[in-house]
Amino acid sequence: MSLTEDAPEAKGIARSARTSGVLSWTDERSGRRVRDAGVRRGGRLKGDAPQKWGMSMRQQGKKVEQIPKRVREIKPFLAMEILERAQQLEAQGRRIIHLEVGEPDFDTPECVKEACARALMEGRTRYTHSLGILELREEICRTYKLQYGVSVSPDQVLVTSGTSPAMLLAFSAVCHSGDEILVSNPHYPCYPNFIRYAGARIRWIPLREERGFQYELEDIHRAVDRRTRAIVVNSPANPTGTLVDASVLEGLAGLGLLVISDEIYHGLVYEGEAHSILEYTDRAFVLNGFSKLYAMTGWRLGYLIAPRPFMRALQAMHQNFFISANSFVQWAALAALREASAQVEAMRAMYDRRRRLLLAGLRRLGFGIQVEPTGAFYILANANRFSRDSMAFALEMLEHAGVGATPGIDFGSQTEGYLRFTYANSEENLEEALDRIRRFLEDRAD
Repeated sequence: MSLTEDAPEAKGIARSARTSGVLSWTDERSGRRVRDAGVRRGGRLKGDAPQKWGMSMRQQGKKVEQIPKRVREIKPFLAMEILERAQQLEAQGRRIIHLEVGEPDFDTPECVKEACARALMEGRTRYTHSLGILELREEICRTYKLQYGVSVSPDQVLVTSGTSPAMLLAFSAVCHSGDEILVSNPHYPCYPNFIRYAGARIRWIPLREERGFQYELEDIHRAVDRRTRAIVVNSPANPTGTLVDASVLEGLAGLGLLVISDEIYHGLVYEGEAHSILEYTDRAFVLNGFSKLYAMTGWRLGYLIAPRPFMRALQAMHQNFFISANSFVQWAALAALREASAQVEAMRAMYDRRRRLLLAGLRRLGFGIQVEPTGAFYILANANRFSRDSMAFALEMLEHAGVGATPGIDFGSQTEGYLRFTYANSEENLEEALDRIRRFLEDRAD
């Protein structure tokens, strides 16, 4: 079974976005703060409130500015909504344990910081080649050769200021108006926004928990038709933490479609082996970067590996939209690839210990986890026994227990009623979070 655009996550987000403290605004006529208005389908807030997304009103409400549909259709990133509410609580003096945002708690390796400082002192502060410095692109190619046995040329690598710009460029290069892109449900929340912004439509491929959240080639074959342009794959996956089997990747490559492979969590694997889509096809776009593996989220550096026929168009877009990635950050990333392997392995081992700790603790509390994550740093836990509204439950837990988690509806209709927890936090904080959740659930049951 596959689902078209009209069915999946949009309705769930609208229904689940009745938030306490997340959606709020200032009434421009009275100056009073208004909260908890709820959301109607289509993103319009009830009452006289200006829309949180969609349309903004001028001072006396006399004229309405119409924002383009492609922008109005961009849904809020609910993980960030939870984070921002948590930050409000922290500003009030509350101590919040953050298990909602996929950000390493480790510091960036020293060799990377030293390389950045050295680059600054050497005056490496000017524009670089729009594809990125050659030394970094060559090292990325060498890394893929060593890890996956694939040959990539530096002229197929585009270095970007984070992986999100790489997604924007890739989907813009791939999507014609009216094309369909196959996307898993559940999925990383930003994929649909990039695809719709590029003018394409989405056909959903359900990943079922009882089948290990794995792609099933039969479902994909049924979904492919003359409008299908590409398929998106993410392994290790966000939010499930699962790895896509090598046989499935090979099968996806055999469809003859373009493949957009998000490999940002490669290197963070605890059981099994991650494979690159480039092992099976060269008709693929690879998204990767330095944020997760090297604890460099704030450095904002990613890269895109693409088929040669697309490179000139990608480069032209990058020149116009972004010019080039930060010069000194690129030199720091080069040091990450060359010198930080020992620190990366230490972080990976620590994540694995935390994974086991949080898995056992959540199961003791009654959360359902049929599929154990073997990569990334997330656990997707079934919370339906506590609430079928994941956004409301996540906010309730944040308010009363001081623990952040991402609502499952952020990842698609298949995971409504779930929560995603990240174990990118200290063991001490994970233990305290589990204790807080236990007391919260006990109080809630009374």
